[in-house]
Amino acid sequence: MKPDVSLDFEFTSSIQKVWNALIDSDMLSKWIWDNNFKPIVGYKFQFKAEPSEWWDGIVDGEVLEVDEPHKLSYTWISAGETTTVIWTLTEGADGTIQLHLDQSGFSEETKARPGAIEGATYGWTNMADKLEKVLAEL
Repeated sequence: MKPDVSLDFEFTSSIQKVWNALIDSDMLSKWIWDNNFKPIVGYKFQFKAEPSEWWDGIVDGEVLEVDEPHKLSYTWISAGETTTVIWTLTEGADGTIQLHLDQSGFSEETKARPGAIEGATYGWTNMADKLEKVLAEL
């Protein structure tokens, strides 16, 4: 199945630093939102953002796969949608880290709504910009 959102990012940090930024709750709070994440398959967690008039600010999730330091996946349940997020890390020959994101499972109704997938893409891109800053501080 083709993912609804598919993005690639590149970082000059080590693969372990990028991996830690994906799994460490304190680091996640610096580039996504406050959370109680633990990289344990089956663990249920929440991300908590500032609520708005359109959204309660809560994302529920469950860890599906942890393959350190190459792959992490979890559910992303928010605003009535249940999607799956998959992060894949690979190290380039030049030492750069390629971080690939796939998010799939949006409902047909959501995919048909103008701007919905673009909004998710924008959100992840904005978070990845913050991630780059977090990694630069390490």
